Amino acid sequence: MKIHLNHLSMTYPTGKQALKDINLTLESPSLIGLVGPNGAGKSTLMKLLVAGLLPTGGDIAIDDKPLTKCEKELKKKLGYLPQDFGLYDELTIWEFLDYMAALKGIRNSRPVIEEAILATGLEEKKKARIKTLSGGQRQRVGIAQALLGEPEFLIFDEPTVGLDPEERIRFRNFFSQTAQDKLVLLSTHIIEDIQSVCDRLIVIDHGEILFIGKPEELILQARGHVGVLLEHNGDKKESDLRIISRVNTAEGVLCRGVADELPKEARSVEPTLEDAYLYLITQEGKTQ
Repeated sequence: MKIHLNHLSMTYPTGKQALKDINLTLESPSLIGLVGPNGAGKSTLMKLLVAGLLPTGGDIAIDDKPLTKCEKELKKKLGYLPQDFGLYDELTIWEFLDYMAALKGIRNSRPVIEEAILATGLEEKKKARIKTLSGGQRQRVGIAQALLGEPEFLIFDEPTVGLDPEERIRFRNFFSQTAQDKLVLLSTHIIEDIQSVCDRLIVIDHGEILFIGKPEELILQARGHVGVLLEHNGDKKESDLRIISRVNTAEGVLCRGVADELPKEARSVEPTLEDAYLYLITQEGKTQ
């Protein structure tokens, strides 16, 4: 599957411009991470990709066909977990997935549902009513419904919210395996999830794409701009650093931060993807 966004823009009736002239190509197989601050335009972009919204400018093509002419075809190939996904509390997990399978037009749904339940580790809970589930289990039900019907294009918006560390690792591996023959778009605030599994990264802010490429390419851009220094007796030496973390040590509070030019008292360190992302957003903020 190949999806092309050509000069895509979206302005809401309120006048807010959520996306500005987005040019982007998504092609399978790939696991693509989509990151950006709250209000950056991520959710709007995903809603446009699933035809939940119509753009106010530009267009989207699916395998060289305008999305407006192949919406039904796309939805047959789509698995989507929005961030605000709703569940029917009185239904059991099995009943809910059976209902979702019917909405997707899936015939002989039993083996499809069993496969989704197995993939999300819900075997022991499949007869439990959704209202009795924990937050993490409810999130897994949302992931399970997205998997129904072996979709070619999967969109997950904050899929690991509410999951414990062990579950997050399990699903990171699962997403990576799924993307071997599919197109998977993973939107998250948990940068660690992106660094672990994504082969391509998109950073968006204020409706514009700031970066497209491999995670390691973004890390390279931040080299020489990430450093650590010690605070002694409450003396906060952070004027030239944007502090991103503080850790108590025997010598004092160890601060880690990003800057265009590191202060003399800071020691340069190898950046993580989170460092690189925050440095990029910091630079963008200076141009606004």
